[in-house]
Amino acid sequence: MSEDEKILKEAKKLPWEERLAHKNWKVRNDANIDLASLCDSILDPKDPRLKEFGPLFKKAVADSNAPAQEKALDALIAFLRAADADVSRYAKEICDSVVAKCLTGRPKTIEKAQAIFLLWVELEATEVFLDVMDKAIKNKVAKAVVPAVDVMYQAVSQFGTKVVPAKRVLKMLPELFEHQDQNVRAAAKGLTVELCRWIGKDTVKSLLFEKMRDAMKKELESEVDNVSGVSKPIRKIRSEQAKEYEQEAVVEVTGSGGGDDGASSAPQEIDEYELVDPVDILTPLGKTSFWEGVKASKWSERRDAVAELTKLALAKRIAVGDFSEVCRTLKKLIVDINIAVAVEAVQAAGNLARGLRKDFGASSRLLLPVLLEKLKERKQTVIDAVTQSLQVMHKSGCISLADVIEDVKVATKNKVPSVRSLCLNWVTYCIETTSKANLVKLHKDYIPILIECLNDGTPEVRDAAFSALAAFAKLVGMKPLERSLEKLDEVRKKKLTELIGASGGSNLAPAALVSVSSNRTILANGSGASTDEIGELGSVKRSAASLLSGKKPFQPLNAKKVGSSKSTAIKKSDGALHSKSLSESDAMEDIEPSEMSLEEIEARVGSLIQPDVLANLKSAIWKERLEAMISLKETVEGLTELDAHAEIFVRLLSTLPGWNEKNVQVQQKVIEVIAHIAQTSRKFSKRCVVLCLSGVAERASDIKTRAQATKCLTAFCEAVGPNFVFERLYKIMKEHKNPKVLSEGVSWMVTAVEDFGLSTVKLKDMIDFCKDVGLQSSAPATRNATIKLIGVLHKYVGPAIKNFLSDVKPALQSALDAEYEKNPYEGPALAPKRAIRGADNAASLSGGGIDGLPREDISGKLTPTLIKNLGSPEWKVRQESLEAINIILEEANKRIQASGTGELFAALKGRLYDSNKNLVMITLSTLGNLAVAMGLAVEKSSKGILVDVLKCLSDNKKLMREAVIKSLDSWAEVVQVDKMLPPIACALVDPKLSADGRKDLFDWTTKQISKASDMSDLLQLVKPIAVGLQDKSMEVRKAAEAALPELCRVSGLDSVNKAARELQGSALAAIQPILDRQKLSDNTDEAGSSSSKGASGKIGSTRSTKPAANGGERVTSRLGQSGIRGAMAVKPSSGKISKQALTDASQDAAVQGQALFNLKESNKEERERSVPRKFKFEEPRLEQTQELECDLTKYFREDLHRRLLSQDFKKQVDGLELLQKAIPFYIKDMTEVVDILLRWSVLRFCESNTTCLLKVLDFLSELVEALRNEGYTLTEFEANIFFPCLVEKSGHNIEKVREKMRELTKLMCCIYPTSKIFVYILEGLRSKNNRTRIECVEHIGFLIDRYGVEIAGPTKALQSIASLTTERDGELRKAALQALANAYKILGEGVWRYVGKLSDAQKSMIDDKFKWKAREMDKRREGRPGETRVSAKRSIRDIGLDAAEQSGEITSRPLSSNTGHFDSSSDSMFVNAISPMGPSEWTEALDIIEHGPTTEQVVEGMKLICHELSQAVADPESTAVNDLAKDANRLVLILTTKVTNTFNLGLAGASSRSCKYVLNTLMQTFQMKKLAHGVREGTLHGLISELLLWLLDERVPVMDDGSQLLKALNVLMLKILENADRTSAFVVLIRLLRPVSNLRWPAAMTEEAAATRGQKFSDLVVKCLIKLTKVLGSTIFEVDLDRLLQSIHEYLQELGMEEIRRRAGADDKPLRMVKTVLHELVKLRGTGIKGHLSMVPIDMDPQPIILAYIDLNLQTLAAARMLTPAGSTGQPHWLVSASNGPSQPSMHSAEAQLKQELAAVFKKIGDKQTCTIGLYELYRITQLYPQVDIFSQLQNASEAFRTYIRNGLAQMEKNAAAGRAPGSIPLSTPPPASPPSRTSPKTAPLSPIDNSRIQSFGLDNNPSSLSSSWEESGDSVTCITSESVDLKKNSNVKAMADQYETTEAVIGEVRPPSNAAAGTLDAIRERMKNIQAAAAGNSISGIPANGPLPKFSTSIGSLTVEARNSETITSSQVLSMDDNALSGLQARMERLKNGALEPSA
Repeated sequence: MSEDEKILKEAKKLPWEERLAHKNWKVRNDANIDLASLCDSILDPKDPRLKEFGPLFKKAVADSNAPAQEKALDALIAFLRAADADVSRYAKEICDSVVAKCLTGRPKTIEKAQAIFLLWVELEATEVFLDVMDKAIKNKVAKAVVPAVDVMYQAVSQFGTKVVPAKRVLKMLPELFEHQDQNVRAAAKGLTVELCRWIGKDTVKSLLFEKMRDAMKKELESEVDNVSGVSKPIRKIRSEQAKEYEQEAVVEVTGSGGGDDGASSAPQEIDEYELVDPVDILTPLGKTSFWEGVKASKWSERRDAVAELTKLALAKRIAVGDFSEVCRTLKKLIVDINIAVAVEAVQAAGNLARGLRKDFGASSRLLLPVLLEKLKERKQTVIDAVTQSLQVMHKSGCISLADVIEDVKVATKNKVPSVRSLCLNWVTYCIETTSKANLVKLHKDYIPILIECLNDGTPEVRDAAFSALAAFAKLVGMKPLERSLEKLDEVRKKKLTELIGASGGSNLAPAALVSVSSNRTILANGSGASTDEIGELGSVKRSAASLLSGKKPFQPLNAKKVGSSKSTAIKKSDGALHSKSLSESDAMEDIEPSEMSLEEIEARVGSLIQPDVLANLKSAIWKERLEAMISLKETVEGLTELDAHAEIFVRLLSTLPGWNEKNVQVQQKVIEVIAHIAQTSRKFSKRCVVLCLSGVAERASDIKTRAQATKCLTAFCEAVGPNFVFERLYKIMKEHKNPKVLSEGVSWMVTAVEDFGLSTVKLKDMIDFCKDVGLQSSAPATRNATIKLIGVLHKYVGPAIKNFLSDVKPALQSALDAEYEKNPYEGPALAPKRAIRGADNAASLSGGGIDGLPREDISGKLTPTLIKNLGSPEWKVRQESLEAINIILEEANKRIQASGTGELFAALKGRLYDSNKNLVMITLSTLGNLAVAMGLAVEKSSKGILVDVLKCLSDNKKLMREAVIKSLDSWAEVVQVDKMLPPIACALVDPKLSADGRKDLFDWTTKQISKASDMSDLLQLVKPIAVGLQDKSMEVRKAAEAALPELCRVSGLDSVNKAARELQGSALAAIQPILDRQKLSDNTDEAGSSSSKGASGKIGSTRSTKPAANGGERVTSRLGQSGIRGAMAVKPSSGKISKQALTDASQDAAVQGQALFNLKESNKEERERSVPRKFKFEEPRLEQTQELECDLTKYFREDLHRRLLSQDFKKQVDGLELLQKAIPFYIKDMTEVVDILLRWSVLRFCESNTTCLLKVLDFLSELVEALRNEGYTLTEFEANIFFPCLVEKSGHNIEKVREKMRELTKLMCCIYPTSKIFVYILEGLRSKNNRTRIECVEHIGFLIDRYGVEIAGPTKALQSIASLTTERDGELRKAALQALANAYKILGEGVWRYVGKLSDAQKSMIDDKFKWKAREMDKRREGRPGETRVSAKRSIRDIGLDAAEQSGEITSRPLSSNTGHFDSSSDSMFVNAISPMGPSEWTEALDIIEHGPTTEQVVEGMKLICHELSQAVADPESTAVNDLAKDANRLVLILTTKVTNTFNLGLAGASSRSCKYVLNTLMQTFQMKKLAHGVREGTLHGLISELLLWLLDERVPVMDDGSQLLKALNVLMLKILENADRTSAFVVLIRLLRPVSNLRWPAAMTEEAAATRGQKFSDLVVKCLIKLTKVLGSTIFEVDLDRLLQSIHEYLQELGMEEIRRRAGADDKPLRMVKTVLHELVKLRGTGIKGHLSMVPIDMDPQPIILAYIDLNLQTLAAARMLTPAGSTGQPHWLVSASNGPSQPSMHSAEAQLKQELAAVFKKIGDKQTCTIGLYELYRITQLYPQVDIFSQLQNASEAFRTYIRNGLAQMEKNAAAGRAPGSIPLSTPPPASPPSRTSPKTAPLSPIDNSRIQSFGLDNNPSSLSSSWEESGDSVTCITSESVDLKKNSNVKAMADQYETTEAVIGEVRPPSNAAAGTLDAIRERMKNIQAAAAGNSISGIPANGPLPKFSTSIGSLTVEARNSETITSSQVLSMDDNALSGLQARMERLKNGALEPSA
């Protein structure tokens, strides 16, 4: 015996406590084993040994040795199985040990620990279990937390929440969801999901989700939503097991059947109230202002106080307390006089009842009488609140029917009928929610009360009593009521019987519950489970996380698969009965074929066919098989009775030859035989189809057997119905690997649907198959076939199918849309082509409506909680509920059944009266969606909700009314309009309906009238229309009047007349005239149509035609909102728009050749007599608009009047454009129809379309201008039409419109006397529009200022204006005071006589304004007020427009917006306007212009000058221009003085006519370059300065035609800059950059204002310089550079270096501009610029500033490689640098410069514009450096290019030999050009005259330029960059900054001259000689200067240059130098030669 065995043997003698605590683990292990076996042997739970063992396990389960610990757990499990509930005393200590030591051990240890916990729960130690679990989940080790959560999950799932309280578990979950470990969170989710199975999803969400994070909430919500079904306990506690054992024993003794498990199997009802902790609300209520607020005098404070209580009482469970004082307070508040307070108090009472339940019973009985009395209120909100609170009190158990008998008796005797009826409704609700047992006791008390109420005089009360009696009868039966009902008469008995019978359907509810209960019993059969079973269960289901998505849902152990499938079928059935689903499931099981061997088949078929046939079918030779099949086919066809043998033949053919047959012919025969059997047999079973369907489907994919296979499939459909075949095919096609099986199968289904229709097909399954399989296939053929199938479905079921396919991909959606168009909806008209033989398949299986689409039953989703939340006091909850309903409709594809929607409509009806208007609009939208989703069934289910919908039209918000109309549109889609007419007719006459609502409803009804099917029903609209015609609102009357013609058209005029006769009084009087006019109009139309032909294109009638067959709508074509109501037109449907457009286009084309106006029958006088004197424009009468339409049709061309009368504003704009273009050609015709145009324009003024209004104003402005030129004057009739509207609408709310109206009003003065216009404007002061009055006052002020106070005539205008100074509006007062100030300026103090009586405040205000006006006049030196009255009037009358008109002259036309000068016709105007008395000679004209005493004579002189200039321009070859150029300077000098004189006269009030003539004369002068060049520099200086000063003068814009004058000044400046001498222009402008003297400004001003004005002047000069500098590259040869550099030098010297530095720091624009000009010159001329300093004293000391800038620019540009080579303008800089010394760096520099010069030369030769210059420079190089081999460097160039150079050099040599120099061509640096390889328009040289830039010049345009920004630091000056001159637009900077790339040549070693001294006097003299020779010589001949060049390569080989020692390169220059400049240069060169340093700048 070993040592261990001895120890174990000895240890067995020890007591249990010592053995279990032994130090040897094997002893402890052995003791646990013995203890377990001992416990297993104990059978009596009361055995005393169990009490002894209990305390031992605390330490045993905590053993440190794992094997011993496991055995201890086994012993504990055995102990707990043997014990009973008495051992629960040890539960806490043992469970604590298990939690501490066992949950982190090995997996088996954890499983056993979990089993122990479950056993403790079974022993009813649940509280201890949950306590230790609460500790376990707080363990820091996540590994220990997961088993704890799992064991709680197992406890809940096995025992249920009745044993394991859900409340405790729910409290632990929030902490678990916040755990860091994901396994813990997953386990918590699983536990939550399990709880949802027991207590419901909504309960878990409401209790748990409030405490969770949003992210976790979202994850958990998806899991919770997937929960389905209700769980049932599968394990019971010990006490229940004992009871069950006793019951089983009793059953065995009595021998009765199985017990009723109905109670146990019923789902456990969990009350959420019990799961919530009570909340104390009394304490926080005391802290609020409730008690003080309820006593407040203000109702809002009382309401807010009660709202505090209402909010606190929203708690789901309220802690019990003393609420007596609160209820007494509420009782007082319920009867509060303010409804809002009362409603809030009622809601608070309801919330308290819901939260306190039975504890609120006494308080409820206290409040009940008050609440019942409150039912008398008329406000629906009060009634709803009271009803809801009463229902809550009863439902919560606060009061019962037995408690309220007396209160009900009192209420049913109340005087108010609503109290009686609503009280009985509440009683009915209480009866329906009370148990049958309690009702039986109460019927004796309530039946007499109800029977007495049956005799009530109010129908509502009687109906409520009947409903209550019916509720009683339903629940307690008729027997207890028979005696009480004997007293009723037969009528009431019959009605009661009908009510009980009608509500009998609700009796099905208990049966349904029983059915559902039985189903649940089937799903979970059995009430208990043994311990072994529990162990098995634990092994199957341990983890809570196993319930999450992705895991298979748990099903009970003993649940059968069949049951599961049945339950699934029940859920998926679309409204089918449960029994039907079961029968179908059984049928599915019967059709599955059983296995049958070949031998059995042969034995059964042997008697029918020959043995050799069978043998041949097995043959390997295909011909024998084919022969056998032919024989078999003949045998089958010969059989008369196939029914009995059909299946065996199908089995045979499926086996022999079988579906694997390879021969096609045999396959065809097999399929033909099967098809024959299917067609011939009367009872071809579904089993036969199953046997061969797979094979036939495969054969259908083969093109060789496709025809036979599809025919066979069709035969199957005829035999068993297409639905069965389709269902089987879905699976076959989906699982088959060959994609052709799917594509061809779907293609056949298309044919089958067309053959058999959809009546026997389950559409939902087919759509799901198409969506999930067909459209998702990767094979295009399959997708295309599926799309065709869906298109055929669309043909049968219509557009509703789109709802089922809304989530497909966009590409597929577009393909489906195209297929829908190919298969338009035909509906029931499609009859099936084939029939089904089986009688059992005749029933429809689609489960949908008449369109066949399935409808879903959503009653299960409309939960009581959802309906309840629709009435929640929280608006967010109500909104969420409405959104949930819409989501349900979307999920059902907007196809629902009507079942279960009754309560939904009732709840939605309440929401139509919601205080939150947004929720009302959502409700209306929801009702519309419901109507569309339900179809026709909505009519019966909605319970008259349309009445409540129409009441929402009373809302003032437009959005609300639009929502109602949209909802009505949705209803009209599914419900016949006839059914909607009764509530609509009632609503139209409802006095509570607002005017806007009634108008909208009339409009909607008018559109729907034509859709009515029963015309007689439409006649009920006659009365509402008559009432509408008498409405106070004009809009309602219009709408009613528009509805009547439509009603007459649809119902017939006679029918409407007949219905109208039944009206009486004012209604008949209102409607009868319109009917008479309608009858007359109809007769006129008939006569017109019979007498005229081909007039279809004209508008002959104001009524609309009948709608087209496609349902086109009729719309009223009105001229705007208040336009032609009688003009009707047919609006085409969307499908006909293109056709209509083509029709219009063809009609337009047909009339294009006709005249625009038809004036043959025009008679303006007759129209004047017919049109009333007072034309109403705000509310035009029908006659006015009809007459206007008639006139437009009669006198305007068809395409024009169609556009003008169109309802579309775009077409109106098109018509206006047509009129605008016609003005120059048809102005005389337009004078005849001006009244019609003005009437039409007036109607447009009254519209709200801004685009059309602006276009009308533009057209009228052009029309008035044309009429003025024609000398036309408006008649009184035309003015009376137009001016009232123009004045009234001048106060438009858009500034742009007001501005155009101001201009139009001023223009109208040209064609109508101003004094008469003044009267109309004065009338505008009475307008109700404040903006209009302001505009009128400003107009009056303007007219007075311009024409004097005499313009007002005898009117009291000033008195009216003075009265406006008391108005509140500040703008109006300001305008009135300004107008009075204008009068004061003219009248002086005499103005007080005209203003009438004023208050002291008014006088003070006006006097202050007058004093201010006097000071202003004094500042402007205009004299004193009143002094200039006579002279001002004379200047206006004699010099202004009136004088011009009296002399017969035509005033100058307005300036063109494009060119800025006068119209092209102005020249001829001047010629024709020359008076015979005017001057006849040019010189005389100049004298008259200079010395003419009157303005008129001066103008005559300028006319002749313009005439002479125009003739000179017309004949450029004549010498007249040269003669005129001699006097050009004098002419411009005279006109410059006239500019000042005429503008001053214009400012004084004279006409601007003379200003225009002066500017036009200057314009024509500067249009000719010869004349422009003849103007001297001084004269040009005066002119430019004068023009720029007037451009800046702020008074010019307020002059007559001021804006046109500014345009003319701008364009004239551009012309001067373009054509004047460039040098003079530069010099003048640089001179003008100096500060301007203050004396030049027109009036005295402050220094600050003068500085500002001077800055603006400088800016204008800078802009002008920018214009010149931009084109300097192309115009540099027109500029005297020496003179220009001199002016720059003078400007810089005047400033001095100190001032330059100061200005540079201040970013001075003038200085920067001068630098920019100099920079541009240096860039263009390069080093040659120094050759133009002849006029600059370079010898002065200190050195001129300009030299420093030139040197700096040269250095900067050379460094940036931007310097233009100067090889042709002087010494090349590469030689200059070489001459400075022989140092090595200099040589390298010379090499680089040589590269640059040669590259530039070859580049110039390559450009056709500079080729001559390039050749000359190359020739000079060859002459100076004969050693250079040019052609050896052109090896890479083309032969053509080398030939070109060779010929060119030869020609140059000839010219040089002949003594000719290229003088005519510019041999200096040419204009920059791009390389040949990069030519583009962007780099093309600028043209000398750039019109696009000229046009952009103006005060508002800021052209950009390139300038140099200089930074000075000390004595150094550095050129930084080229940048903009601080201008806004930089569009041309790039163009000026583009540098022209040069092609570098690869140059070899260069040896510079050794003794060359550049810059010597000899070189300069040589250069001067060359310059003079170039100037005197001729141009190079023989070489085309601008000819095309052959293509060449610019790459050059290495070049070696040996410079000559004594010769330097010189070039020619077109400009010569004078002797002074030459001497200066000589002196400078002498200093350089002697080595003297240049003086520093």
